[in-house]
Amino acid sequence: MVHEWFGATGGSENVFLSLREVLPDAKGFVLWRDRDARRGLDLEESWLARTPARRSKVLALPLMPLAWRTLTRQRFDVVISSSHAFAHTVKLRSSPEARYLSYIHSPARYLWSPDFDGRGSHGMLALPRALLRAADVRLSRHVDSYAANSREVQSRIQRFWGRDARIIHPPVDVDYFAAAPEAQRRQSRTYLLGVGRWIPYKRFDLMIDIADAAGFPLVIAGSGPEEDALRRRAAAVRVPVTFEVQPSRDRLRELYWGASCLLFPTHEDFGIIPVEAMACGTPVVGLRRGGVMETVHDGETGFLVDSDEPRRYAAALRHVDGLDRTQIQARASRFATSVFQEKVAVWVSDETS
Repeated sequence: MVHEWFGATGGSENVFLSLREVLPDAKGFVLWRDRDARRGLDLEESWLARTPARRSKVLALPLMPLAWRTLTRQRFDVVISSSHAFAHTVKLRSSPEARYLSYIHSPARYLWSPDFDGRGSHGMLALPRALLRAADVRLSRHVDSYAANSREVQSRIQRFWGRDARIIHPPVDVDYFAAAPEAQRRQSRTYLLGVGRWIPYKRFDLMIDIADAAGFPLVIAGSGPEEDALRRRAAAVRVPVTFEVQPSRDRLRELYWGASCLLFPTHEDFGIIPVEAMACGTPVVGLRRGGVMETVHDGETGFLVDSDEPRRYAAALRHVDGLDRTQIQARASRFATSVFQEKVAVWVSDETS
């Protein structure tokens, strides 16, 4: 099994760890692993880990396809990649008969969707982006089967690579978030909540405007480079905005249980955060785009808004108290880790038997 790079455990890393639990004896490979990555994992690094490129994904990007073609001389029957950049292009010369399966978090957004991910949008990057796109398609023709984490990503795989993919939603630890202490279950839900990395496309600026328009206090949990700008924006509105910087997992669960609603006005590939919130019985008010359309049932487990206008979200927020929180939790259970692993096991069996 291969994964791009292994950093401090986030969404794609958690998926990779869950994949490995399905086939615990599989060898694990990564381009490199960060020093703060979870210890005790048996992962072999590529030669890129011994170069300065490991410190800069921009420098490493053109070298990644070569690294995946020269990863190891060991022989394998099946190679499963967890890919959001070039891991799906892995091909081992030592294993000419191997079957290649790839779980796609998204085709590299800075290559294929620069309007969505600004890291690749600069005009001077047009030619390098075109060359890397061509390489991305050419070097992945050998993949025998793709799985996508959502309909959104399935559509991109078809559009960008001309390939079909089955959908296997990523694993969410719904049991952990649903099993809140009794004291948390009884607490009143008194604020709106935003969770995630504080970067522009996550739209925490819009969350602040929504809370202001609705007249509700807001809690923002996470961290990121937009913190100073968000604090300045929060200081200019009429409602209280509280920042929870890098909350622990236990603290995040407390925040979900104490929120009247999770705000999610962003276009995500899938979106694990809304499912975590729903596991706590917390409804979601989000943008009618991307993966949230597969997790939130409009009018039952939350509300979806086809707009960036804060007043539209504020209008939806007036109705969240009427939703059945037991039904919201039941919806979240469909995305449990056990469901993911069962579907992965069937996928691997179908493609290798």
